[in-house]
Amino acid sequence: MKTNQTFLSNLKNNISKLSVSPNIFLACLSGFLLFLSFPKFGSGLFAWVALIPLFFALRNAATVLQGFLLGFVTGIVGYIGIIYWIAYVIVNYGYLPLYVGILLMLILAAYLSLYVSLFAAGIVYFRGKMPVCLVAPFLWICFEYGKSYILTGFPWANLGYSQYANIYLIQFADVAGVFGISFLIILVNAALFDMITQKTKRTNIAAVVVFFVLAGVYLYGFCRVDQVNKAVEQSPALEVSLIQGNIDQSIKWDKNFQMETLNIYERLSLNNIPSPNSLIVWPETAVPFKFEEKSSMHDKITDLAANTQSWLITGSVSYTKRNSGNEYFNSAYLVSPSGDVMDRYDKVHLVPYGEYVPLRKLLPFVEGFTSSIGDFSSGKGFYPLTMNDKKIGVLICYEGILWNAARESKNHSAELLVNITNDAWFGDTSAPFQHFSMTVFRAVETRLYLVRAANTGISGIVDPMGRIIARTSIFQQDALKGNVRFVNVPTIYSRSGDILVAISYLMIILLFVVSLKGRVLWR
Repeated sequence: MKTNQTFLSNLKNNISKLSVSPNIFLACLSGFLLFLSFPKFGSGLFAWVALIPLFFALRNAATVLQGFLLGFVTGIVGYIGIIYWIAYVIVNYGYLPLYVGILLMLILAAYLSLYVSLFAAGIVYFRGKMPVCLVAPFLWICFEYGKSYILTGFPWANLGYSQYANIYLIQFADVAGVFGISFLIILVNAALFDMITQKTKRTNIAAVVVFFVLAGVYLYGFCRVDQVNKAVEQSPALEVSLIQGNIDQSIKWDKNFQMETLNIYERLSLNNIPSPNSLIVWPETAVPFKFEEKSSMHDKITDLAANTQSWLITGSVSYTKRNSGNEYFNSAYLVSPSGDVMDRYDKVHLVPYGEYVPLRKLLPFVEGFTSSIGDFSSGKGFYPLTMNDKKIGVLICYEGILWNAARESKNHSAELLVNITNDAWFGDTSAPFQHFSMTVFRAVETRLYLVRAANTGISGIVDPMGRIIARTSIFQQDALKGNVRFVNVPTIYSRSGDILVAISYLMIILLFVVSLKGRVLWR
């Protein structure tokens, strides 16, 4: 009891000291800059200085606990701006009051902020013992990786994703993934902070080293773009037609609108027929019925593939009969130009409270999210669809932001990535823009073309260098035609994965051991 009282007393004292301090303003400023680093409201340029105000605040933190609290302030300000759309989804599709939606969004933002808190606490712990530019990048990667995996993981808006439009920088993702880009951003933030606050010979040397590291990454990007371009030019081509039906989520599963929905996709497909033996892609669950069940609507789709002489990928709910009842999957079907169903991919990584309901008995209010189709089961693995002698890796919705999904598809011989999604849930918020921006990295990490068909947008084509070749606007019926290639360019990241993450954990352990021995690596 005394221990708890002492902790609460210390916490109260630390909060009291912070409340009258300009450090709170600096922490808030960092959070605001993190928010501005992501689309649709900001620019990736802000990320390169976003943590500097927090570092200034942490310099004045008297205790590790104060550092933890300052990190929480930064995190909560940043994440409220980044994931405010969670409240929109909960209110509009969970059918809950606005205050409940806001509360649940704040709970998630608070949870995500804990990782920034731990990062900030670590900076205070190592302060005076190690240079910030040595500790901060490794520390950030450790906690960003943890955020991406713990409790099924939430890698949304990892810092590196802010640089999706920085073409020559992101080429480094085929070596170290998106975490490598996050590492560089924190490294630059920390080096700038050290230069501003210390202005010593060692600091200047460190800044020069960081400059050469960054310059080396950009030089690698210039060279790699040229190299991959040459490989792409020698690869077999394929014409694609991406269909964006813009079906309102409120009527998507209404049986009265099934034929109307199908007619929209048929019309858009017939008006944008690619050359024979090319590919038409419809979005996630574009088919508002169970496609595997033979019916006139099923035949309408297979006849479309046959009449256009095109391969067709479409999303649909599928099921397998079990003794205990049907087991449902979020699937993608491949239909051949002869109208035959050739292959099926079942989504592997499901979204909690969007596609399955953990803790259903404890949280009955979440039923609204899956009431229309029930819980999904997870697929067996990231196995590509087979189109003649070519392999197509499919990423359904959330899987587009998962590096392992694309890596495993690549390692199973995929030569093209197809991302199908339904972003109608998000409305006209920043979420569709954030979602699309993150898929750019899957193309760079694997050096594959990525095509994306989204029900309400953004649909697009991304080349193996991460360049957005074409894209649609959101909330409009549209179709996007373009050319892609089946590419086979090996990458270090596809083969070896997150080596940088392992190095980061080892480095933090090593630095912690050194600090316990009372050694100081920086003065």
